[in-house]
Amino acid sequence: MCTAIKHGAFAGRNLDVYQTYNEEIAITPRQYRIALRKAENINEHYAMIGMASVVRGYPLYFDAVNEYGLYMAGLNYVGNARYHAPKEGSVNLSPYELIPYILAKCKSVKEAESELSAINLTDIPFSRELPLAQLHWIIADKERSITAEPDENGINIYDNPIGVLSNNPNFPMQIFNLNNYAHLDTSTPANTFLPDMELKAYSEGMGAIGLAGDLSSQSRFIRAAFHSAHAVYSENIASFFHLLSCVEMPDGSVRVGDAFERTEYSSAADLTAITYYYRAYQSAGISAVRLFSEDLDTAPLIRYPILHVPPTYQN
Repeated sequence: MCTAIKHGAFAGRNLDVYQTYNEEIAITPRQYRIALRKAENINEHYAMIGMASVVRGYPLYFDAVNEYGLYMAGLNYVGNARYHAPKEGSVNLSPYELIPYILAKCKSVKEAESELSAINLTDIPFSRELPLAQLHWIIADKERSITAEPDENGINIYDNPIGVLSNNPNFPMQIFNLNNYAHLDTSTPANTFLPDMELKAYSEGMGAIGLAGDLSSQSRFIRAAFHSAHAVYSENIASFFHLLSCVEMPDGSVRVGDAFERTEYSSAADLTAITYYYRAYQSAGISAVRLFSEDLDTAPLIRYPILHVPPTYQN
């Protein structure tokens, strides 16, 4: 389970899993050969940076941003995602190829929408050991964001004005469910229940009583939408990570068999400076990798291990 948020000039996500996938920061430079199973390989393209599991030299991106500030993240969509056999006349891509393909070719959400309209997502896994992941995606630039969801009819594209994505149910149902929370407010509520009786607010924050607080995907969507919509936002990375912390999973709160899901990492892409920030679960601080600090006119993949930043002591 995961949650993604686009707010202001930042876009990022929590990766909530019960096992690690040897994640690392991967920079795909402009001349790295993006091999595609059923489509033409891409030999020259826009550079990108993000979190990936690198397998056989191929970056399987969880989320990434390209050099023009276009961001994309894939989130679990189990039970709803549908993939198809290759179709003549379409750009046939495996799901794991979608992030590098879109970020390689597109500078904006508008361009991504155009590319998506020609794509058929196929049922071809990366390998026997890595079966198909059932996913949907959020795509964002500085101006707007969209959601892309694959079903039996193809890829549905939805405008995403709140800049939030979690997991199930589908995006239209998530948006409809927000109607149930239209009464929530950040202010102290007036007594409309028994106006003739003196009822007093005994705490700040009572206008948001009823805000979903559990860790289900629908509740995380609601909570992320509320906090993102009402955040007094300053354009700094710490503020964005506070938004992500509203929907993170502490280890031990969600059991999956004999294991527990936790927020393995939180990330944020600066869509202007093209810097990728992250915080691992065991870290007390935020780390950053700048895309333009590297020589991007090369071919080899550039990789950085995850840093686990200890607390800073002042005495």
